[in-house]
Amino acid sequence: MTGFFYEADADLAAVDGQRVAVVGYGNQGRPWALNLRDSGLAVSVHVRADESRDQAIADGFDAGDIADASAADIICVLVPDDAIAGLGLAPRPEALTIVASGYTLAFDRFTPDGDIAMVAPRMLGPEVRRCYEEGVGFITAVGVHRDTTGTAQARMLAVARAIGGLRQGAIAMTPHQEAVLDLAVEQLLSPALTHVNAAFALVMLELGIPLEAVTTELFYSGEVERNYRLLREEGFVAQLDHHSPASQYGQLSRRGRYDHLDVGATMRELVDDIASGRFADEWDAESAAGAPRLAELREEHAGELMKAIEQDLRAKLGPNAGRAPGG
Repeated sequence: MTGFFYEADADLAAVDGQRVAVVGYGNQGRPWALNLRDSGLAVSVHVRADESRDQAIADGFDAGDIADASAADIICVLVPDDAIAGLGLAPRPEALTIVASGYTLAFDRFTPDGDIAMVAPRMLGPEVRRCYEEGVGFITAVGVHRDTTGTAQARMLAVARAIGGLRQGAIAMTPHQEAVLDLAVEQLLSPALTHVNAAFALVMLELGIPLEAVTTELFYSGEVERNYRLLREEGFVAQLDHHSPASQYGQLSRRGRYDHLDVGATMRELVDDIASGRFADEWDAESAAGAPRLAELREEHAGELMKAIEQDLRAKLGPNAGRAPGG
């Protein structure tokens, strides 16, 4: 059974007088910096001398070079995973380094001195700020990777609270667990759902149902999206009552009809590549080569033809239906 943390488990006094350096000022960095400052912490921003530094200065932060972050007591590294290892950060032995994703720690891409922890919001960067301002907070995954000072957990929880990450509770995970789960959603679940949707579309087309109607049912109407929102907000049992009796009967009576398909075997093969670090090695090689295979895959599955099809349907159905281009 895993552990959970809430605001009552965190004390901002654990970071009193400590300097917090936010490295990066993009999707996660800016919301973190603003939330941390609004919670009373002393925050500086460390980025390249580009428009992100200009934005940080405009927002009222002391902004400097990335190398200067190494002198801080707490270093929040909020840049893409691929870039972290090349930053050249050298924290002091008594410092705490926090990452927002377990990837680099899980696969030994980043091993700074001192305390190391993960505070991973289950929320897109801009929503981290919005949820903080609204006072609702968000769910977070947290974990201590290394505790050399004996204060890693207390400081980690203080930072998590300061960004709004304990308001709805945090779940304890190791960086390896968080990284495997995150990648598994992308590499196991997403391809499986794509395959199921494609099979469903083919069966509907065989019955003469227009492709536009099928894709609308699956995506563009927003019905599936809203059903998932109800699952989040109310749970499966409560949301089931929003469906008609015929819908409930159809959903529940047909459960088990796919149980003969051994989807789990393929998923176990794929997750083994993730958990073992083979995918991380594969991606390192792909990235170092300039990502030629990624370019091929994007052209095959998300190229101009697919883009044109989607744009055409969006012009006919949805919020922009019937509007002239540029109107």
